[in-house]
Amino acid sequence: MGTNLCSQVPKCYGELLKQLLSYHFLANSHLIKLIEYEFKIACGNAQPRSHWRSLNYNLSLVRFITTELTRGYFLEHNEAKYTERRERVYTCLRIPKELEKLMTFGFFLCLDAFLYVFTLLPLRVILALLRLFTVPCCGLSGSRLLQPAQVCDVLKGFIMVLCYSMMSYVDYSMMYHLIRGQSVIKLYIIYNMLEVADRLFSSFGQDILDALYWTATEPKEKKRAHIGVIPHFFMAVLYVFLHAILIMVQATTLNVAFNSHNKSLLTIMMSNNFVEIKGSVFKKFEKNNLFQMSNSDIKERFTNYILLLIVCLRNMEQFSWNPDHFWVLFPDVLMVMASEIAVDVVKHAFITKFNDISADVYGEYRASLAFDLVSSRQKNAYTDYSDSVSRRMGFIPLPLALLLIRVVTSSVKIQGSLSFMCVLLFYLGMITLKVLNSIVLLGRSCVFVKEANMEEKLFDPPPSVVSKPTADKAGISLTSEISQPTNMAQSAAPTLPKSDSDTFLTTPDEEDDDKIINADTGLEEDGLKHRTPKKDLLEIDRFTICGNRID
Repeated sequence: MGTNLCSQVPKCYGELLKQLLSYHFLANSHLIKLIEYEFKIACGNAQPRSHWRSLNYNLSLVRFITTELTRGYFLEHNEAKYTERRERVYTCLRIPKELEKLMTFGFFLCLDAFLYVFTLLPLRVILALLRLFTVPCCGLSGSRLLQPAQVCDVLKGFIMVLCYSMMSYVDYSMMYHLIRGQSVIKLYIIYNMLEVADRLFSSFGQDILDALYWTATEPKEKKRAHIGVIPHFFMAVLYVFLHAILIMVQATTLNVAFNSHNKSLLTIMMSNNFVEIKGSVFKKFEKNNLFQMSNSDIKERFTNYILLLIVCLRNMEQFSWNPDHFWVLFPDVLMVMASEIAVDVVKHAFITKFNDISADVYGEYRASLAFDLVSSRQKNAYTDYSDSVSRRMGFIPLPLALLLIRVVTSSVKIQGSLSFMCVLLFYLGMITLKVLNSIVLLGRSCVFVKEANMEEKLFDPPPSVVSKPTADKAGISLTSEISQPTNMAQSAAPTLPKSDSDTFLTTPDEEDDDKIINADTGLEEDGLKHRTPKKDLLEIDRFTICGNRID
């Protein structure tokens, strides 16, 4: 029937009819006759309408409903689309596990750097001061008095001592009652402003400390191009003091929220975390940008836990260390921690979904953080690990440690020899925890670095001595690529890397911005030569502006 009809209509209609007749949903004979009739109209060979009216005696509502209930479709006709959708679901289900692995590893990295301030830093300062006083007495005038690392340790110790003496004049109780007298909306605005100020302080503060360390240890044969060690030292003291005050105000505001009768302020502050989802999920993210956000989330989670510890200490002191009051605070503490984890999981799950980023990327982030720890243990290390964590995550332990010392000394009264013995035992316990934590972290870090095939990078010179990368015609950096985990294929064509798990973590620029058009000639010219070179994952810290903008 289809063949006879196709001989009566133009060739294009005949081909179309053959395709339509091949589908199962046209098995109904009356529908076929309808199509035949329409094609005959097109050819001018149609019978009168009365003939067609005799054909639709069986077309009824029941038959239409029957057709709707029995018609079918085949998903395998678009297999690639549905396979991709299923992989996205699997990726979202894997995000909580992979993210929490990274968060747990980063949390213990921050804990290691934080415990260093309380445990090993005082001992290193004492050893450095002993060397400073004993070397001149022994007549070793030709040797260097202090090594660069010892100079940095002494500076950190002096900063902590001076800032603690300044913090002793700050009345925590007066600050608490001053903040408690404000309205809920005003406190909510203040808390948001404090969060922004904390990020700005962390960004500029680490630069101040690095400038101080380099100014104090810079080789003297170089021409002096700085204002001197003493001005840098006072700038660092002022920064640590102001940052500690800012964190104290944050802790006080959180304490007021915990002690409010209707918990309205605490609810508003927790809802602020969910607003963060709206501000992050619907933006463009590359892998380097996601790495920065992950580092920020690690630092934020650790800082919030320390703030919760401070709140619990202050409340327990007010209730004479009654254990029953801790169980009153525990549900609120647990609720804050759970909301923080839920927001991070939802945020990262949708960011990876919308930007087509695999969950395996968190393993690469973890390997990069592990590389920092392993490289700081090398003989040719050029930075202390605590400073490396500060740059990578934006976590500066000095102000937070200073505030915790201030709160503990004001909350716990030490009287008698038994109290001093308890303090000594507690200090030895902290040293034990620090050593065990460092050993476990170092072992796990070596495993992560080995799995990522990054051992060769441990023997590379510092970034300051590496030759500048050369760019090919497409503007792609040729020397900034580093070895990646196995099964990662190197692209031979000079194309920009895309945001999938098989390409290396370099930040590509927008394709529309790769070339600029000369207004006079109308020809395309390379527009990347005026831009900063692409940064690999090991060069990305918390406050690095990646080449790919977050629109």
